[in-house]
Amino acid sequence: MKKLPIVFLFLLPIFGFSQAEIDWKKNAMVFTPEILLGITAPSNFGFPDTDLQKQLILGFGRDHSNNPQEWAYRLKRPKTGLSFGYTDFGNMDSLGVALTVLPYIEFKGFGMDNFTVVAGMGASYFSEKYHPENNPNNKAVTTTLTWAFRLFFKYRIFSSEKIDWRAGVGFAHHSNGHTRLPNQGYNSMVFGVSADIKNYVKDASVEAGDVSYTGENFYENSVYEYYSFRGGLGKNAFAIAFNDKKDVYTIAGEYGRVYNKTYKVGIGFYYRFYQHYYDYIQRNESLVQDGREFENYGSAPFWYATNFGISVQGEILLNQVGMEFQVGYNLHKPAYKIDWRINEGWDNTPREIPESWMLGEYDFKFKRKYRIATRLGLKYYLIGTEKLPENNFYVSANINANWGQADFSELSLGYIHNFEIRKRK
Repeated sequence: MKKLPIVFLFLLPIFGFSQAEIDWKKNAMVFTPEILLGITAPSNFGFPDTDLQKQLILGFGRDHSNNPQEWAYRLKRPKTGLSFGYTDFGNMDSLGVALTVLPYIEFKGFGMDNFTVVAGMGASYFSEKYHPENNPNNKAVTTTLTWAFRLFFKYRIFSSEKIDWRAGVGFAHHSNGHTRLPNQGYNSMVFGVSADIKNYVKDASVEAGDVSYTGENFYENSVYEYYSFRGGLGKNAFAIAFNDKKDVYTIAGEYGRVYNKTYKVGIGFYYRFYQHYYDYIQRNESLVQDGREFENYGSAPFWYATNFGISVQGEILLNQVGMEFQVGYNLHKPAYKIDWRINEGWDNTPREIPESWMLGEYDFKFKRKYRIATRLGLKYYLIGTEKLPENNFYVSANINANWGQADFSELSLGYIHNFEIRKRK
């Protein structure tokens, strides 16, 4: 976890999204080469000049038109798979290239057969990164390995029996999840063309148990309740002057409902302990010394280094894989004020901060990030959710943020208890 983004744990199982062992798989593969051009947005003041960004992506996926599982039916027969990408950011000396591995899902958008949305989350390797002496103007990434995100919109312009030709436009992002600073990240807008080379027959019927599947009104609406608990271990950096990775410990729980074995919503709580915050207070660093703003924090370092709050979460279940998103409200996160003061004032705040140093102000931007916590990630369940096991376990990889700014990367282990399913009108 110290060297690899934890999302790598998911690359192998997500490729097939753990489908049932049935014959529909044999004729469901899709190979998708893509050529993309775009613009690399400057990540910081003085960012190196760039030419046109160029990407080559090879996708290996599966079309779920004939998949009899309920999640495929509810999601209107999506495609899932794994893509491998090469990106030239337009400046080989300072920005280099990125090699990306990205699990993805593609589904119909706005009710149109010709229009699809592609979303993916994975990891990237960078050949060049920030260095204070050798590459000081590129503050986009400071680590060789980063998280990678992709959101793309595609429109089918021509179709034949074996190939769908499509044009598209989208957004790509790379960052290290706040494991080392600076971490401004790469943001890019790209457009291009792709070809879906097919090995499937969309209208073929399959057998699901003793029932012939036709794709229309096959499943009745259903609902069941659940509760779950998880423990997590995260990593983050604190500031330029405290740039080593330290642990973030998490305990969390939630209660909610699952609709049609696919859509999961719940409410919950979370408790976190930040080692960086604790060490800063315990060691009586600059801003907690006598006479400074946070001098009272030294009376209870553990308490001031903790964070707890309430949350609302949603998840899309793809049998053994889940894609989750959480929005939380921090009831208690006092040490984030130290974090903000140090990181949002003048650049390169030193360890010993002079009283004349310009620190971050408590403006609206601060209030939003101080209170709103977001969480995005992937889960892998021990038992497929289609089977509705009473007890199940999962491992998850997540990036946690203060509003939209990365806070820490996390690996979690969780337990979930499901109640009996019932029909829903």
